[in-house]
Amino acid sequence: MELKSYLNPVDVESLVPLESPEDPHLLYNYIEIWQDGEPVLDEQQFAIIGVPESRNAFNNADCSLAPDAIRRSLYQLYSWEKNVNIIDFGNLILGETIEDSYEVLAEILATLINDGITPIILGGSNDIAFANYKAYEILQKVISIVSVDARFDLGKEDEPLKSNAYLNKIILQQPNFLLNYSNIGYQTYMNSPEAIEMMEKLYFESYRVGMLRQDVSEVEPIVRNAEMVSLDISSIRHPDAPGNPNSSANGFYGEEICQVAMYAGLSDKLSSFGIYEYDPMLDYNGQTAQLISHIIWYFIEGSLNRYNDLDFKDRNNYYRYSITVSENSEEMEFFCSKKSGRWWVSVPVINVEKKTQQTYYLPCSKNDYDTACSDTIPDRWWKAYNKFNH
Repeated sequence: MELKSYLNPVDVESLVPLESPEDPHLLYNYIEIWQDGEPVLDEQQFAIIGVPESRNAFNNADCSLAPDAIRRSLYQLYSWEKNVNIIDFGNLILGETIEDSYEVLAEILATLINDGITPIILGGSNDIAFANYKAYEILQKVISIVSVDARFDLGKEDEPLKSNAYLNKIILQQPNFLLNYSNIGYQTYMNSPEAIEMMEKLYFESYRVGMLRQDVSEVEPIVRNAEMVSLDISSIRHPDAPGNPNSSANGFYGEEICQVAMYAGLSDKLSSFGIYEYDPMLDYNGQTAQLISHIIWYFIEGSLNRYNDLDFKDRNNYYRYSITVSENSEEMEFFCSKKSGRWWVSVPVINVEKKTQQTYYLPCSKNDYDTACSDTIPDRWWKAYNKFNH
């Protein structure tokens, strides 16, 4: 598709750093900022695209102003030690209807992903994640989604698509390309008992913010198999990110959310990353914009340090441990990468009709291995087993 027909270039003058604007290490001089002509995608690794769309926002109409406010903070930062090619496409030209915006954005994202370029989406409202999912539908690619959000945004079957009610629309899409969905950082008192029960019935993974704050490294195996990550700024505590009308006093701290972003970047499978629900009109001294720019910086930092150790064809690259748990009739096999120290556990996927069995390598942590060693089935394994063999 001809990308330039759907994009508005950024006003470069508004992004000039306040200090040392000529410094070649500043992202202002490091990132290619598209201005005219058809964008050249050769050798690009990341593409920033703003989506100033908020027509389906819940209580956050001014999040449409977010993309350029984020850029003003991002371009003040310094570049990485490693070389990386990044292009800033500017902002999506909104469609006459929001459905038009979803459709065009999905086509753009599908083009980028298919070319091996990771889009970094600057929302806009959280429902843009639906358009992000639709890009994989265009590519006919089954994916796992991770959402960093205080709420599930599940919605009801007959409820219109909104930023706080979009997940159900993804689940009900036919044909469906959703393999798994995981929520990171939900807060129980912000989600109805029905929504929590539905997540359990679907065998989706959900992790309370309090549990993850005890050990943020547990986020890494959650995002390791994800192709798509969406981050709602309301998942961050309000004192750290005041630019959101739906956040609360609790949530991730700024340092923790940057670590989450770095783990997302480390995922060898991840091919799109979106940040949503930032309202610059509510921000204090650009604090939230600064934090979002740090989130993007750490996401790219993680991407530049991927381990590329997902190939299990050569078992010599892994330590193998077999554990027998009394509750389980089958032996559990754990694998630890000699390269990265990351862990996986094998999950049998049984096809009764065809009388076949395949193996799914589920990312896990050493804590899961220790749990199995104590004669208890890890919850992560149990959910995956039930999902694949239900």
